[in-house]
Amino acid sequence: MAVEVVYRSSRDLERLFMDKAEADRHDKMLELAELLAEVLQKAVPSLNEQQVEEVGIYMAKNRDVFAKAFKSQPDALSELLTAPVEAPQAVEAPVEEVAEEPVAPAKPAKAAKAAK
Repeated sequence: MAVEVVYRSSRDLERLFMDKAEADRHDKMLELAELLAEVLQKAVPSLNEQQVEEVGIYMAKNRDVFAKAFKSQPDALSELLTAPVEAPQAVEAPVEEVAEEPVAPAKPAKAAKAAK
């Protein structure tokens, strides 16, 4: 029986990761999304909780693009306009991500020796 190490984000207990660094990045992204949602809710009270959460997650996932745009490079946002639209994922019901075990490559067949 093989033992497999998996990591879990402290903010998203349902989602599993094969890499600690990836779990940490996901946790930090969710933390940023939560803070963004709070700020957005205060700034635009007419948004409902679901909308605020989705916008917060979207902005957190694309933080690098928004950072460039806020640093006097507004054209950086064109990346997001041309990218395919990703369906929003609720934090309460995340999709579990489990990496498949790597499959060992098959050994190449030995070539038949030529007759002399």
